[in-house]
Amino acid sequence: MTNNKNYYAVIMAGGVGSRFWPMSTSSFPKQFHDMLGVGQSLIQRTFERINDLVPSKNILIATNERYEDLVLEQLPKTSKNQLLLEPAMRNTAPCILYAALKIYNQNPDAVILVAPSDHWIDDEHEFTKNIKTSFNACAEKDILMTLGIQPDNPNTGYGYIQFEKEASQIKKVKNFTEKPNLETAEKFLESGDYLWNAGIFVWSAKSIIKAFKNSLPEMVDTLDDGNNVYNTDFEDDFIKNNYEKCENISIDFGIMEKAKNVHVLPVDFGWNDLGTWGSLYNKLEKDEAKNAVVGANTIFRDANGNMIRTQSGKKVVIQGLSNYIIVEKEDVLLICPKESEQDIKQITKEVKDTFGDKFV
Repeated sequence: MTNNKNYYAVIMAGGVGSRFWPMSTSSFPKQFHDMLGVGQSLIQRTFERINDLVPSKNILIATNERYEDLVLEQLPKTSKNQLLLEPAMRNTAPCILYAALKIYNQNPDAVILVAPSDHWIDDEHEFTKNIKTSFNACAEKDILMTLGIQPDNPNTGYGYIQFEKEASQIKKVKNFTEKPNLETAEKFLESGDYLWNAGIFVWSAKSIIKAFKNSLPEMVDTLDDGNNVYNTDFEDDFIKNNYEKCENISIDFGIMEKAKNVHVLPVDFGWNDLGTWGSLYNKLEKDEAKNAVVGANTIFRDANGNMIRTQSGKKVVIQGLSNYIIVEKEDVLLICPKESEQDIKQITKEVKDTFGDKFV
């Protein structure tokens, strides 16, 4: 592991992951679960992956204040002053500005990786190499970088990044497109100059603060009081008093789609955003009948294409069922066709209304 003191990272860990209900709930979201049954939660794996390059003391965790204990319990290498506790949900832009101001106060020469806590990456060596390439570029130039995943199918669940076709490894971004329809996604794939937007960013502290001053100056006025409040005893109170005044806006809309100095590094390190039960199913090993299982001891009879997730050692027999999601957690059982997995977010609202908050 390098000891490069200018390398920093922010792990975004504030989401609820409602599409992974009933496993993921507002009191125990998916990033704190071992979703693939590998012995580590998603946030633990993410931290270790980043820690291969970034010193552990330079890795900040941005999360909701209700998850403070969970983070400290699962990430013993972190301390309380590495947590960015959001007192209100305000999307990603305010949180990233908060992190940048705090890091800049510590080290004006910092280069920063911003990464989600709940993605899966197969080739971690390649990931580290790509981040190092991005760090080097951002340390030299005033650019904002994102990593673009090489698409292997016309997926309509991801945003797309169009880049300028040029010989250099790092490409200038032409534009961003939100989740397209299938016909558009097929055209993107055919053109060869589009990548999936993974929501993984790299920039220097100076460059991202400058971009906020250009595009969201009111937010800078709200979170930067000029009194060097960050990394002092006054930081927590300052954030509690001011954070909720920030506009509710994503980093993509607020900064990346407006900035003129955005570049992308095309990467291919076996990425999966683990956004739904279907994406988890795609990632897992399957039996001859294409059934994927985490946690359960199963007998399948005339059953294929199913995704089963239960508490460890639960004995499950499935007969005559195809392409279903079956998830058991304590006293909740979900049985849902895979083709209807987008309804799970809506189902949780009905569960909340019928059975109460504690089940969602």
